[in-house]
Amino acid sequence: MDYFASVAPQAQVTSLPYNPCNLLDFQLLKLAPGDGHSGAASDREIVAVLLGGQATFDVNEQHFEHVGGRPNVFAGKPHAVYLPAGSSFTITANSAAEIALVSAPSDLQTAPYVITPAQVTSGMWGAANFSRRFNQILTATGQPGLPARRLIVGETITPSGHWSTYPAHKHEVDDLPAEAFHEEMYYFKVAPSDGFGIARFYTGADRDPAIEENYTVRDNTILMMPFGYHTYVGAPGFTSYYLWFLAGEHRTQAVIEDPDTRWVSKTVPMLRELGH
Repeated sequence: MDYFASVAPQAQVTSLPYNPCNLLDFQLLKLAPGDGHSGAASDREIVAVLLGGQATFDVNEQHFEHVGGRPNVFAGKPHAVYLPAGSSFTITANSAAEIALVSAPSDLQTAPYVITPAQVTSGMWGAANFSRRFNQILTATGQPGLPARRLIVGETITPSGHWSTYPAHKHEVDDLPAEAFHEEMYYFKVAPSDGFGIARFYTGADRDPAIEENYTVRDNTILMMPFGYHTYVGAPGFTSYYLWFLAGEHRTQAVIEDPDTRWVSKTVPMLRELGH
């Protein structure tokens, strides 16, 4: 089975060429000024993340004008729009716009809403050469008034030559409070766009057959993870971005780090105290 693919835009709407996940799905919109895209959420909830540009959203009877504004994913916090299950929508580009549509099954009855940059929680994870910045767009904690059934959505910006999602972790079974099951996908951008990184996706010895894959990440590639450990490193000279989104039976997050490298997490307070 394939877990990695290119989603470089070939048309106004680019979908996954295949999908090993049962819950998550992804589409990429690339709209010229004035272009429109219409759809229906059906039995899924959708989060539309403005990767770059600005658009107007008509969702059922609600009208959200001029959503977005950052030119690209490396230039500030995002705007996003939550499209609930059962809704119909039209997205009209006010400028050239690139929009990620991430979705998962939902039975939640709620109104659509806009997530503004002021509602996005940002910070730093890790330290030294495994530090990276994050933007939490839609998570279960710290964002009152933003309901969702399954989706958890955020962004990570990885500096040149840094590791990200390190130590590698997994979230493939419900065993709270230690671990929570979530499928996950990473949609990547690289700056400059001819750069690259390496994503490692693998399973523990208890899974048969075991998987050990290393993928060359380039601009507009996606890693799809229904299970397994995952981590990423960007090549020196290039800044990396990935949109991460998860779905499971609930929105409580809990992960298990790879036992061989989990000790690295204990060094973070010391490294930060030393200014790394």
